[in-house]
Amino acid sequence: MVDFPPRRKPSRKGSMADVPKDLLEQIKELERLFTVDQAKLNEITEHFVKELEKGLSVEGGSIPMNPTWVMGYPDGYETGTFLALDMGGTNLRVCEIILPEEKGEFEIIQSKYRMPEELKTGESEELWEYIADCLQQFIEYHHEVEDLEQMKGMNKLPLGFTFSFPATQNYIDHGVLQRWTKGFDIAGVEGKDVVPLFEAALEKRKLPIKLSALINDTTGTLIASHYTDDTMKIGCIFGTGCNAAYMEDCGSVPKIASHNLPPEMPIAINCEYGAFDNELVVLPRTPFDVIVDKDSPRPGQQAFEKMIAGLYLGELFRLALVDLHDNKNVNLFEGQDIGKLRKAYSLDASFLSFIEEDPFENLSETNELFVRELSIKANKPELELCRRLAELIGTRAARLSACGVAAICKKKHIESCHVGADGSVFNKYPHFKARGAQALREILDWQGKRDPVDIRAAEDGSGVGAALIAALTIKRVKAGNLAGVRHAEATS
Repeated sequence: MVDFPPRRKPSRKGSMADVPKDLLEQIKELERLFTVDQAKLNEITEHFVKELEKGLSVEGGSIPMNPTWVMGYPDGYETGTFLALDMGGTNLRVCEIILPEEKGEFEIIQSKYRMPEELKTGESEELWEYIADCLQQFIEYHHEVEDLEQMKGMNKLPLGFTFSFPATQNYIDHGVLQRWTKGFDIAGVEGKDVVPLFEAALEKRKLPIKLSALINDTTGTLIASHYTDDTMKIGCIFGTGCNAAYMEDCGSVPKIASHNLPPEMPIAINCEYGAFDNELVVLPRTPFDVIVDKDSPRPGQQAFEKMIAGLYLGELFRLALVDLHDNKNVNLFEGQDIGKLRKAYSLDASFLSFIEEDPFENLSETNELFVRELSIKANKPELELCRRLAELIGTRAARLSACGVAAICKKKHIESCHVGADGSVFNKYPHFKARGAQALREILDWQGKRDPVDIRAAEDGSGVGAALIAALTIKRVKAGNLAGVRHAEATS
């Protein structure tokens, strides 16, 4: 997760009147590099549709298009008490969610625990032990000791585990990690089912918990958003990473044909489309994108994500500024020590957000930001360049993000729907939603005042969504639908 500052009043428009010729030329070059026009948006989207199809095929493609074994939407009348565990890139969140009899309602209590950086590259067992410790703390804090002992003798609490990393799921209560993302790189876990590793840590503590469903945050976003708004047909995440989920027909997923499921039966697909165009067929990469990829833990992977996700926006900005400073034909931060700026990933998306929201004509808040964070005293023309660069990177991210949504709409022939979006970039980066909506208009060629496909703030996918999917899984097992359930006796 990227930490953004509080939202402020709308920002002012910049003026380039006092910018010297050398900087103006560089601004024009940056505009050339980072601008994605309508023709390019359409080209990307058309290729995106083909790659979505390829991902569903038996052979597969760059986009994993993972079947989630979430077989349909909630009807709003799911009931019960559920735990939800949300493991993301920055925090671990534990929730207890009560689904009452009132349609579409829920109650939630939750606690957050910081994910220690050393765990992200440590030993596998240490990670699962830490997660189990957090669950134990949560239960002990929110339930009396007597309740806990009583719970151990009763039915275990069903848990939906939001595991926000690419995983292959042959069953909803199992998941083989395909690859670590979001800064994690723990040896010995990729290619393994993470559920037994997690359950072993629970069993060691004799915790009264059973895992009913392993889900991705994006799938949870889709289900939670549909629970409160049945026009939601796509769930998206635009945050540290990027992804989307939608409901497909089993008959349109050749790679699960061996299960002999009714072709019209719905199944949620977790696209994992941060990996779109790893082959670099259509994405308009800049030299800075190339460096980000080359210096990343996994070069050649997550090509799309590295151009639009919050984890990388600040680094693209930083690399561009360092390149300009080191260019002898450009006078940027001349004579100043840019040692802090040279540190990789020293800036995150919130840095760009702050610049874009500076409401003052003289960019005084941006000036203070550079002094405070980078010990750089920038003049007004330099600040104008920085402001324009932030706009370009933020705008490109929003416009590219629209391509994935548009591709799903085209593939499924969706003409009108709501899209539930979550993530720090969508929720907090200035103008992200408006810029994305404009790109959707250009791609889908809408006429008129109202946007038929409307991207809105999502419900809590990793908390409420996980609980709902656990509820849906238990409900369908009881009804005899065991498709994609490994341990039906533990789930029911």
